[in-house]
Amino acid sequence: MTTELRELRPEDWDEYYSTLELAFGGVAEAKEEHELWNALTEFDRFFGTWEGETCVGTTGAFSFRLSVPGGSLVDAAGVTMVSVAATHRRRGILTSMMRHQLDGIRARGECLAVLTASEPAIYGRFGYGAATQALRAEIDTSRVRLSVPAGTDDVRLRYAKPADVHAACEELYARRVSERPGMLARQPGWERLGLLDPESERHGASPLQCVLAERDGELVGYARYSVKPDWDAAGPKGSVRLRDLEALDPAANAALWRFLFGIDLTSTIEAHSRPVDDAVVHLVSDVRRCRLRVTDSLYVRLVEVGAALEARAYRTPVNLVLDVEDAFCPWNAGRWRLKGDLKGAICERTEDEADLALSVRDLASVYLGGVSLTSLAAAGRVRELRQGALAEASPAFGSDVAPWLPHGF
Repeated sequence: MTTELRELRPEDWDEYYSTLELAFGGVAEAKEEHELWNALTEFDRFFGTWEGETCVGTTGAFSFRLSVPGGSLVDAAGVTMVSVAATHRRRGILTSMMRHQLDGIRARGECLAVLTASEPAIYGRFGYGAATQALRAEIDTSRVRLSVPAGTDDVRLRYAKPADVHAACEELYARRVSERPGMLARQPGWERLGLLDPESERHGASPLQCVLAERDGELVGYARYSVKPDWDAAGPKGSVRLRDLEALDPAANAALWRFLFGIDLTSTIEAHSRPVDDAVVHLVSDVRRCRLRVTDSLYVRLVEVGAALEARAYRTPVNLVLDVEDAFCPWNAGRWRLKGDLKGAICERTEDEADLALSVRDLASVYLGGVSLTSLAAAGRVRELRQGALAEASPAFGSDVAPWLPHGF
């Protein structure tokens, strides 16, 4: 039978999502998750590949605004729910869906596409580059101590029901977005993701809990977490599972971490997605007993190279020509002159001789400032065509803070 690629209709959503679940192992998600993703689905941005009445491929995109170096928020397509049925591999279905999707993203005027990859090897051939990392930690709080900054004792902490204070927490989160590249300005409805807490996903842990940090009656931070009790012959050894933590200043941040360290009957904090430059690394007495691990996180695709490079600022002045290779989106291929600094940038087509040559995938990796051109050049991924161009460009593309994706999609 032939296959048809078409836009998702509301009445097809259950079939579509069942195909996705089967591709990811066949374990059905909780009802609460189904309802949330259905509510967030932008049906004109989701489509599937169908063979008769059977869905055999899925993908879609959410409309996001992504923080980039310099603090601007850039329209970006959050590519999601990508799958191909195991019965229909090696037929070009994924390639046709990626082709259709990127053409549509370009037509909408979005210069960036982003995704999180279940299998990173898949997306490089479509021009996506790993642009952010996430820090995982398993902190032994029975043996690690915190050294907190002045003012920590001035922060007042109080419990609150997560649903009762989610609006205030979202307002605080929104204040943080422009401070770190890679963060998402949450659109209406997305605040529900932070409250998603199906019992089937707790695996013995408590319902979601929330503690607020306040100073002079003003909210300056919050942490959402759960606690999994555990015991052995020696006594309690429960774990604190940190969902998210945001704070407006060092004292508030330290107060929240100190609270988590001190929760009764626990001896471990598990944090699965923190910035790689998280301040907690510098507060702990023994970093080795924090079992730190860094993993890839957000993948970026420059859909329109010129517009994307103009959308961000540059840490040091830069004026050079990039020769970009892009076989999948050929409108990006060729030479681009980039002039930029902390105030902004201009990026235009040029016939001038190139200073650096690289693929659009590698340009995407350095876009948010978390990967350096110098490191890619050392791997042979960036070629210096004019002596000194790499030393000029690499610091310009950097970021003072590590880019970070706060949650998946």
